[in-house]
Amino acid sequence: MIHVENLTKYYNDFCAVDRISVDIHKGEVLGLLGPNGAGKTTTLRMLTGYFMPTSGTIRVKDYLLDENLLEIKKLMGYLPESAPLYHNMLVFDYLDYVAKIRGLDKDQRAVRIRQLVDLCGLSEIMHRSIHELSKGLNQRVGLAHAMMTDPEILILDEPTSGLDPNQIVEIREIIRKIGEEKTVILSTHILSEVEATCDRVVIINNGKIVADDHVENLKQTAGQKHFIHLELCNADFQEVCRGLNGIEGVVNTEQIDDTPGGSLRVRLACESAVDLRETIYQTIKQTSWVLIGFHQETKTLENIFRELTKED
Repeated sequence: MIHVENLTKYYNDFCAVDRISVDIHKGEVLGLLGPNGAGKTTTLRMLTGYFMPTSGTIRVKDYLLDENLLEIKKLMGYLPESAPLYHNMLVFDYLDYVAKIRGLDKDQRAVRIRQLVDLCGLSEIMHRSIHELSKGLNQRVGLAHAMMTDPEILILDEPTSGLDPNQIVEIREIIRKIGEEKTVILSTHILSEVEATCDRVVIINNGKIVADDHVENLKQTAGQKHFIHLELCNADFQEVCRGLNGIEGVVNTEQIDDTPGGSLRVRLACESAVDLRETIYQTIKQTSWVLIGFHQETKTLENIFRELTKED
């Protein structure tokens, strides 16, 4: 559906997007995840043709961005972070106005607006002024605007930014429903957003793609690098290091806390495709140490995100 190859964008000497390549498939909900300033918005604006790339290729279906920009725009709906609405208009008048601009005749406008009212939950606000609406309702109106011509591709930039928890859930449900029929690309730095709505995640940091996979696959791959926490009594840290660092797959032992009561808390950094807990337990059993705490850190998307985007 969308093929991006070596996409690069410079602002003077600053490289905002650095040679990213990605394929986005028809019917996929793709989450573009990254910290603020990672290059997410710039990437989306290039995909929509709002910015032209410094170099690289964007192909949508059979169209090249630099040769068929208008045809590509006809395939897309775009909702930026703050919906660009006319706040002095009623919701109905605004949507009718957008439909006219998009070339829908009177009968088509009536049918399409009814469809969008149902999809986006706008029935109670159609005759209210846009300036009276909450940000969550504004986002719904903006989403209806983006969907007016029933585009094949929907691009959403931080669609739930600034919304309260109830509004976030409502927007997520709408996105999931749209994603049953459309290709959806959404950018966010909210990790729960990706897990709740996306089939696949691309993590971008400092303008580069640092991960591209399904969420569960990322967790499994990242699971080879994990941490195990131990709390021991009657143990000396140096002895613990000598005893546990010799286990294949344990790459480092770090002291977390040495309490006045005498217990020692350590964290083992492990890199292994197999579960090392049994081996660690058997090793401790052969010593005089008393094991009073033992758990493995749960690998979450938050852990993965922090590892991939932290400053080195």
